[in-house]
Amino acid sequence: MKLIYQVEDKPKTPQLIVFALQQLLAIMTATLAVPVIINENVPAAKMSPAAALFGAGVGTLIYLFFTKRKSPVFLGSSFAFIGSLTSAFAGASTIALGYLGLILGAVLAGLVYVIISFVVKLRGTKWIEKLMPAVVIGPTVAIIGLSLAGNAVGDLTSAIKAEADPLIETVATDPKVALLCGLVTLAVVMICSAYGKKSGKLIPFIYGILAGYAFSLIITLIGHLVNVPEMYVIAEDSWEGFLIDGKVTFQSFISMPEFSFLNVSGAFDDFNLTYFLTVLVAYAPVAFVVFAEHIADHMNISSIIERDLLKDPGLDKTLLGDGIGSMVGAFFGGCPNTTYGESIGCVAITKNASVVSIIAAAIGAILISFFNPFIVFINSIPHCVMGGVCMALYGFIAVSGLKMIQKVDLNKNKNLFVVSVILIAGVGGLEVSFTTANGVITITKVACALILGILTNLLLKNAPEEEVSESGKVEKK
Repeated sequence: MKLIYQVEDKPKTPQLIVFALQQLLAIMTATLAVPVIINENVPAAKMSPAAALFGAGVGTLIYLFFTKRKSPVFLGSSFAFIGSLTSAFAGASTIALGYLGLILGAVLAGLVYVIISFVVKLRGTKWIEKLMPAVVIGPTVAIIGLSLAGNAVGDLTSAIKAEADPLIETVATDPKVALLCGLVTLAVVMICSAYGKKSGKLIPFIYGILAGYAFSLIITLIGHLVNVPEMYVIAEDSWEGFLIDGKVTFQSFISMPEFSFLNVSGAFDDFNLTYFLTVLVAYAPVAFVVFAEHIADHMNISSIIERDLLKDPGLDKTLLGDGIGSMVGAFFGGCPNTTYGESIGCVAITKNASVVSIIAAAIGAILISFFNPFIVFINSIPHCVMGGVCMALYGFIAVSGLKMIQKVDLNKNKNLFVVSVILIAGVGGLEVSFTTANGVITITKVACALILGILTNLLLKNAPEEEVSESGKVEKK
């Protein structure tokens, strides 16, 4: 892939600001979503989305420091740890202890990465290359994108949802109206990327989101004029977060995020060995699952920038950066971080691999977390608009994985079996859950697909060489 900006390139300041904003828009919705989901599951938690964004920015800067500014990837809140976050609160006797559990859990998960990084430092990466060659990693990367397809399509056809409470009259947006707004967004992204010049080709997501938001606003206004609630795409209360106690104050513009470490006062009085084991069991196994996705993500971005990041700066460095960045990020935002496929997809589509852009995005995330109107604006973007953007983002992740398979000889039966098992397990959504006394541990569909692929590859590694001829006959070599 011919990049417009290489890893070490530094765009001009005006361009840099826009590139950083585009990266932020690509990762922000998912990053903010994790604490929102936890708050829905544990209403007493009240985790701060702004703090999670701050933690993601800090975590990304730490990751870039350890990777010697050679890996253009943004870190954001990990969805894999949602069950762990919930368990940390569920097993705590107080909310303060729950927040302490969030930080402790991230440290334990990060230590798993640190330990593996030392193993890689001592033993090298050849064992990983043998364990996970292109025939395994290629379809696994594709599954990362394909496994998110349902989320993109679900968002594409939804905007305002009807309230479950019968006392509150809320009419859901017509899925066809939401789909139209999402497709307008997707069309603008595609047109800008394919036909655009200069800024159009480099920042198609910004143009797409702005166009989709504007179109959604027009549809919503028309809906209000003709009194058809099914046409409402943007909720009337979308900007209520801008008001503090119903008024516009200084805090409406600038406010400090509620960092996780500020909520642990008195937690050590209730801390005990039982709770420590609860957090350990909830976080450590998931870290091994995310480790597999870490490798897949870095092989994916390596193929995009045509530089092997597992060798330079090295897998030990990327693991250290990811692990320690996740620890520090959770100290502020409560959520362990991970490399984001949305960020990788953004690099692939825009062909902008400048690490300086990622640094600017990380600094921007830190600053924006204090700027309330921007957070409110992001939360007001309809699901269908982000669904249109994610159709392209997730699709590019899947395609980049399939491109890795191009180098694999699929005339060999053993390779066909490996790719087939991974794709079917991943697309079929195979997940395995273990119920423990301290909560449920789930091996995600991506991890299950990868594990099955590794086992299949090892099982058939010594199989006699066979090729399928054009006539369909199997010929042994």
